[in-house]
Amino acid sequence: MATMIDAKNLRKRYGGFVALDDVSFTVQPGRIVGLIGRNGAGKTTLLKTILGLTTYQGKVQVLGIEPARDRNQLMSQVCFIADAAVLPRWLTVAHAIDYVAGVHPRFDRQRAEKVLATTDIRRSSRVGELSKGMVTQLHLALILAIDARLLVLDEPTLGLDLVYRRQFYDTLLNDYFDKERTILLTTHQVEEVEHLLTDVLFIDRGHLVLDCAVDDLPARFQQLTVAPERIEQAQALKPIHVRELFGRTIMLYQDLPPDSLQGLGELRTPGIADLFVAKMQVSAP
Repeated sequence: MATMIDAKNLRKRYGGFVALDDVSFTVQPGRIVGLIGRNGAGKTTLLKTILGLTTYQGKVQVLGIEPARDRNQLMSQVCFIADAAVLPRWLTVAHAIDYVAGVHPRFDRQRAEKVLATTDIRRSSRVGELSKGMVTQLHLALILAIDARLLVLDEPTLGLDLVYRRQFYDTLLNDYFDKERTILLTTHQVEEVEHLLTDVLFIDRGHLVLDCAVDDLPARFQQLTVAPERIEQAQALKPIHVRELFGRTIMLYQDLPPDSLQGLGELRTPGIADLFVAKMQVSAP
């Protein structure tokens, strides 16, 4: 099966600001990839590069297509949803369906109607009359009706309450995702999606600081809650991050031999959110 995204040595500069600095990675089909970084880290610029929305140095192919050269062909197989991509407030729901049906060759009107039937959204309602959660439901209904191979989500649930966020991701996984499709997702709500992800890309100040399959994290990272009498011994093994929590010392290690930490305290694999915080502090100047 062909590689979904193949990026090599991507660079992007805005005046004196370097948004992407020698970024390389690949994404295979059937994966759910979390692109995670702080504000201004380069996430949106990287998505724009993948979608052919900005110029860049380096090489990138999406589904074998160069985005900047043939964006029309690319977007017939790619869907994109972002918090900033707000539909016009004067547009009715029915007209939104008509519009997407008219511009996208892979749109299934019946599928969109079926998804909307599970909501309280009326076809005659204007976008400006809908709550933020309903607008997101409308976006999702339109996307689920498109037979796309790559779905790019940029903070899709920003500003939604917990119920809407959970419904969004449940619908996405149950009604859209399969082994032929790929989802690339950015979010600041890492704890809510980490159980969905198959891969993580951490980006900081334009650099990728981690590119790893979630299944490989236990072999690479260990989190140790150190026994008080073992702190000096644990410190000697050079943790990449140390924090104090309720009087306990917690250390995070990378690429140590499997048995190095035995007997020093309680061991576990760090969650993606904890790992992200640690890696950001390690990469800080």
